[in-house]
Amino acid sequence: MTEPVPVSRAVDHGTAKLMPDVDRERAWLLTVDGAPQSYVDLDEPTHLEFEYARRLGHVLDVVGDPGQALDVLHLGGGALTLPRYVAATRPGARQDVVEADRGLLELVVEQLPVPEGIALHSADARAWIEAAPADSVDVLVADVFGGSRVPAHLTSLAYAREAERVLRGSGVYLANLADAAPFAFLRSQLATFAAVFEELALIAEPGVLRGRRFGNAVLVASHQPADLAALTRLTASDAFPARVEHGPGLRKFIGGARPVRDEDAVPSPEPPDGAFSIG
Repeated sequence: MTEPVPVSRAVDHGTAKLMPDVDRERAWLLTVDGAPQSYVDLDEPTHLEFEYARRLGHVLDVVGDPGQALDVLHLGGGALTLPRYVAATRPGARQDVVEADRGLLELVVEQLPVPEGIALHSADARAWIEAAPADSVDVLVADVFGGSRVPAHLTSLAYAREAERVLRGSGVYLANLADAAPFAFLRSQLATFAAVFEELALIAEPGVLRGRRFGNAVLVASHQPADLAALTRLTASDAFPARVEHGPGLRKFIGGARPVRDEDAVPSPEPPDGAFSIG
C-alpha cells in the first residue's frame, strides 16, 4: 500500500496544500497560503480536529431532534469538514456548500471523496443567499475567510437580513468569527445580528473573551432559544473548554456597538503573525 503524499496546487485565491496526517490513516490537513483551512478524517468524519469546528459541531448537535435530517447551507467550503460531519450524524440531510474558490473545490473533490447529499457550488456567498429561496434551510453555517479575514460584505445588516430570510422560523445561523481585544469587530457582529434575531449566544475560550489573545468565536443566532444547557455541557467537556455567553452577559459585552451598514462594513481584523499559520 502506497503512503499518501502531500498535494500542492495553485487555486483561485492562493496556494492550497493537502497534507496527510501521519497519525491517522486517511486524514488530511488543508492549508491555503500556509493558513489551516480544514482537517478531515475520511474514515471518521465525526472527528473534528479544530476547536472552532468542534464548537460549530456542538451547535449542530443540539438543533432539532438527535439524528434528524436537516437542510443545511454552508457558506465557505474548505475540505468540507462540517458537511461531512452532518452527513455522518444526520443521515438524509440535504446540504449545499457555497465556495468562491472554484480551484479549491476542484482540488478537494479530486482528492477527497464527497459523501452523498452534499451539493457543491462555486459562487460568492452573499450573491448566493440573495438569490436563494426564503424559508429554505434549517441551519446556515458561515465559515468564510478571504485569506485569514471574514470578507466585509458578509458582516453587514443587509447580509444578516438575507441570512434570516433564507432560514426557516426555527432555523439557526452559525458563524465562525475571529477577533481580539478590544473586540470592535466581534461586538459589531453581535450588534448586527441582535438587530435581526431575538436569541444570540457566543462560544469562545475564556482566554479569548478576556482579551488575552486573538482567537475564534462562534456566533449563534436564532428566533427560538437554543438548548444552552446542553451546549454549555458539550463545550465545557472539550479538551480546550469554551464558555457560552448569552443574555445579560452578552448584552454587556456588546455594549454600545452598533449594527454595521454595507457602506461601513470592514473585514475582520488581520490575525497577528503566527495566530493561525503552521509550519
